[in-house]
Amino acid sequence: MIDIRPFATLGHANHGWLDARHHFSFAGYHDPDRMGWGSIRVWNDDTIQAQTGFPPHPHRDMEIVTFVRKGAISHRDSLGNEGRTAAGDVQVMSAGTGITHAEYNLEDEDTTLFQIWIIPDRAGEEPGWGQRAFPKASREGAFEVLASGTPETDDALPIRTDAKVAAATLAAGQTAMWSTSGERHQYLVAPKGRVKVNGIEAQPRDGIAVTGESEIVVEALDDAEVVLVDAR
Repeated sequence: MIDIRPFATLGHANHGWLDARHHFSFAGYHDPDRMGWGSIRVWNDDTIQAQTGFPPHPHRDMEIVTFVRKGAISHRDSLGNEGRTAAGDVQVMSAGTGITHAEYNLEDEDTTLFQIWIIPDRAGEEPGWGQRAFPKASREGAFEVLASGTPETDDALPIRTDAKVAAATLAAGQTAMWSTSGERHQYLVAPKGRVKVNGIEAQPRDGIAVTGESEIVVEALDDAEVVLVDAR
């Protein structure tokens, strides 16, 4: 099954400093048919104005992956971690027993990012945070795993859940393939460029929910970038 969720149908909240689109029910947006996809609970498409951001706030027992598309996000948390994650790179926060963090756009331009929450396999563990700069060239024409529940195998940032977060950069006409299990759930978004997923066309920033497939073929109709989560 492949279900296209057009960008125009996503939940929307514009707070001035933050313009957010919600692929799944979140905050003031509630759709009983979009409560998550497998263990994927949140996928927010955020635009954060320059010199603004999220003040300190708490989380617990959630795997939170931030994929920065443009600009950069600066992180600070109650564990003493600090870092700046730039476009194309990823940070991961395992909230565990509880963590308070702030995320600010300290740049002179808007920052755009995907914030993805995945339900952990194990609750009540120590919180943690990490970031990584990934070589952009390694995801040209194929998927690169950025965060994974098996980080040693995938050479990726660790997350405490049976899931993988991957990205690919495709020139028009190129294809990328993802092998999986029909019992799992995949969710894909192309932040730029039209794509076909197993022959079904999607527009930029549409949500693409997939299950029951053992192989996913993404064809770029334009120069495109694709972010994919494969979860139980």
